[in-house]
Amino acid sequence: MADDKKIKHLATGDKTIPPDGAKEIPIYIMGRDYMVAETLTIMKAVEYAGYSYVRGCGCRGGICGACGTFYRFIGDYRLRSGLACQTVAEPNMVIMQLPFFPANRPSYELDTASGNPHEELRRLYPEVFKCVGCGTCTRTCPMDIDVMDYIALMKRGDLKGAAYKSFDCVMCGLCAARCPAQITQFTAAMFVRRIYGKHIQPAATHLKKRVEEVKSGKYEKMLKELTAMSLVDVKKLYVEREREPDLCESGKWMPKDTTKL
Repeated sequence: MADDKKIKHLATGDKTIPPDGAKEIPIYIMGRDYMVAETLTIMKAVEYAGYSYVRGCGCRGGICGACGTFYRFIGDYRLRSGLACQTVAEPNMVIMQLPFFPANRPSYELDTASGNPHEELRRLYPEVFKCVGCGTCTRTCPMDIDVMDYIALMKRGDLKGAAYKSFDCVMCGLCAARCPAQITQFTAAMFVRRIYGKHIQPAATHLKKRVEEVKSGKYEKMLKELTAMSLVDVKKLYVEREREPDLCESGKWMPKDTTKL
């Protein structure tokens, strides 16, 4: 082209309607520049630019981890990360999504891993013990989880601590994508949570009791009454429900005096 001036590719998608009066900002999607409305999340900005999601889009609410995204700002060396459904698009943002990351996913049987869970972790995920403590995983996590800390807990054999520390992980894989030790932290954490829940955590007696009650048919009559109610009455029942579990334990799910709620 004779003219070296950049040509802006105006957004033409109609899937996302921005607020009235919203100004347009320049962003770069997979190397191409677009003008999109401000205030949109990266995910909505990508759709506003005319793209259709085939993969890398799931719950759209920050739960599934399918929309892991890396981005930089023009003139800034720092590589940043986030979930496209939560991160708001900003001017001069250069965006590339990571819809799938080839993580280490070894096969295992939880029933046979009860002998020495820590050794089973070492066998399945030897890379965990190569952690150099750089903290890149923690800085990358879009859920603000201290990933490096739960990896350290795994190395020490504190699987309970690691299970609790990693509980909010959404399996986006961004931590593994940046790890210099090639650790797949998120799948190792999933294994630890499973092994802890299966063999270490004490069984919930109240849950066992409730399962037995359900199987015995205790709530069948209640369920039939609920399904026969109108939608208006069901909503009213929900709003006026007893907040404490006492009535539920006794099977009296309808509160007698709603004035105290």
